[in-house]
Amino acid sequence: MRFTKMQGAGNDFILIENLDGAVDPAEYPRLAARLCARRLSIGADGLMILEPPREGGELRMAFYNSDGSVGEMCGNGARCISRYAVEHGFGRGGEVRIETTAGLVTGRRVSKRLYTVRLNDPSVIDLHRQVEADGIKYDCSYLELGDPGIPHCVVLWDGWRNVPEDELREIMRKIRWDGSFPRGANVTVCRVDGENSVDARTFERGVEDFTLACGTGCGSTVTALALRGLVSGVNTRIAMPGGTLFVTVDTDGGTARNIMLTGPTNVVAEGEVLDEDM
Repeated sequence: MRFTKMQGAGNDFILIENLDGAVDPAEYPRLAARLCARRLSIGADGLMILEPPREGGELRMAFYNSDGSVGEMCGNGARCISRYAVEHGFGRGGEVRIETTAGLVTGRRVSKRLYTVRLNDPSVIDLHRQVEADGIKYDCSYLELGDPGIPHCVVLWDGWRNVPEDELREIMRKIRWDGSFPRGANVTVCRVDGENSVDARTFERGVEDFTLACGTGCGSTVTALALRGLVSGVNTRIAMPGGTLFVTVDTDGGTARNIMLTGPTNVVAEGEVLDEDM
């Protein structure tokens, strides 16, 4: 089985082509959990399987988190797939349409390593949803990108950088499982640290830990902050531990659309899976 390892702003993925249907989709969850296991296998935040399109796109992306659970879509993953598709002849004119569980996303080449994707429009926007962890209440924004949507909770907290990492992780874990989120949620904690600039970190469901970056988390964060009047939403810079991404979003009357996520991609390795335990 051939694979490509890619990462976007530190968010890393294993890509496998299954255009001929040689891999049974029933095996996808097991493959993801095994191949994404760090130190035991290749290691990654998620597994992306490329399938033939069904609804007018050039490719279909099946996405699985590192624990084997299904993900509706992945923003940084979609940027990596966009580069893979363009460089392997699937896209036209530097653009590619990718079908996902959450809906169609469009990727575009900016330069050799810089790619932009149009994320799914939000199907749910709740700018003020209160959650509680360890007796402390947090005013969050809740968004779902796409339909069925990728659930994101955005916590605006100026002092989060002063909290020890292990303590912050446990707070984010408790918010991730809060009962007000019917399917759980990815949780991004953030602060506005300059004009049109945001500092953030995401605890991702399915990984069940912090990741170095989260594309849909960045899109959701900038969308929520723009709707709250805290950033412009035009080429807003968002710094994550793995790198810097930029988000532009159209907001009008409490609604949002055309969330554009731009950032770097990196082809890390190509090879063949030889895992004897599989």
